[in-house]
Amino acid sequence: MKGIILAGGSGTRLYPLTMVTSKQLLPIYDKPMIYYPMSVLMNAGIRDILIISTPADTPRFQDLLGDGHQFGLNLQYAVQPSPDGLAQAFIIGEEFIGDEPVAMVLGDNIFAGHGLKKRLKAAVENAETGKGATVFGYYVDDPERFGIVEFDHDGKAVSIEEKPEHPKSNYCVTGLYFYDNRVVEYAKNLKPSARGELEITDLNRIYLEDNSLNVELLGQGFTWLDTGTHESLVDATTFIKTVEQHQHRKIACLEEIAYLNGWISKEDVLKVYEVLKKNQYGQYLKDVLDGKYQEHLY
Repeated sequence: MKGIILAGGSGTRLYPLTMVTSKQLLPIYDKPMIYYPMSVLMNAGIRDILIISTPADTPRFQDLLGDGHQFGLNLQYAVQPSPDGLAQAFIIGEEFIGDEPVAMVLGDNIFAGHGLKKRLKAAVENAETGKGATVFGYYVDDPERFGIVEFDHDGKAVSIEEKPEHPKSNYCVTGLYFYDNRVVEYAKNLKPSARGELEITDLNRIYLEDNSLNVELLGQGFTWLDTGTHESLVDATTFIKTVEQHQHRKIACLEEIAYLNGWISKEDVLKVYEVLKKNQYGQYLKDVLDGKYQEHLY
């Protein structure tokens, strides 16, 4: 399965922070924002990842992440010249995707929770065995800001509506999507919405009407953060710092995930430790290598 991180957009809601850099390169506690969505794909077992960003920001991601070998990944890059909708990513990435299923995560989304890895693997299997698509739902207080899922009495999704005036539930679709290979053709046949974008909600609706959309709810014990405002940036940093300090485990430590997945060696991690050993991130890597943590479940 292939993976896409969509890290484009102009970030105007975060001005002046994002006037000279990408939102997805801003720090969330001790890591660049893009580490968090990348960790989601890695925990799903995905190693081939395409990062799509703006013409100005793509070189900055290349400077930060390179070809991904340090994380046991194969990273490629593509440009989205203008923000013409999330579904456009599958058209831009058509050659990269080839004939494989694909997962996409938005570059400003953070997911955390015990058991997340198990749900990610199930979503991968769903797409790889031709059972369609999986999206993740999350309860929100302001449903008019999101794509909202309506459920019947049996808990089955029956409709999806983008930013509805009269929401039919409080469950939104988060920025993490798993699709079979049909998604490329579906995206190519989409018509732009009233705001001139190829909407991910329209893509999800195709799968829903085909009875092949699985809506997996992230309930109690899971946290989803969409870091699009100054306030949510602070909230995300506070959340990550609090969880990491209390649980003594890092969220989105890419070297740790790669090492535990068997994608990089102990020697590879030691090289990173030598660079970072003066801070707590480097010390954490050393603790991982020393076997200080017995359980590796996320």
